[in-house]
Amino acid sequence: QLVESGGGLVQAGGSLRLSCAASGRTISNNAMGWFRQAPGKEREFVAAISWSGGSTYYADPVKGRFTISRENAKNMVYLEMNSLKPEDTAVYYCAGHYSGSYYLLEAYGYWGQGTQVTVSS
Repeated sequence: QLVESGGGLVQAGGSLRLSCAASGRTISNNAMGWFRQAPGKEREFVAAISWSGGSTYYADPVKGRFTISRENAKNMVYLEMNSLKPEDTAVYYCAGHYSGSYYLLEAYGYWGQGTQVTVSS
């Protein structure tokens, strides 16, 4: 099970740090990802991190503003979000990677319930 936290309401230009806690399973052997879904839109890739944390991947709209990280000893994954924009408003989901491209939803086999991020202008 994955449980996200840290979402909330923030003004444009502000920052939030999302956390993803895994329970009942270890995530240290899996790459992990963050996706988001805005109202009326499809769920989209945000960022991913390899099992070791040595490689990270970002969607173009968040490059340079968001940072994904992990602490395998704590079974945790994080998403640091800076310089937030109203277009970042969405429900953010943590997901565990199984196989395939890190950028695709179908490559992930287990998901959290999501945490709402709202950025006001």
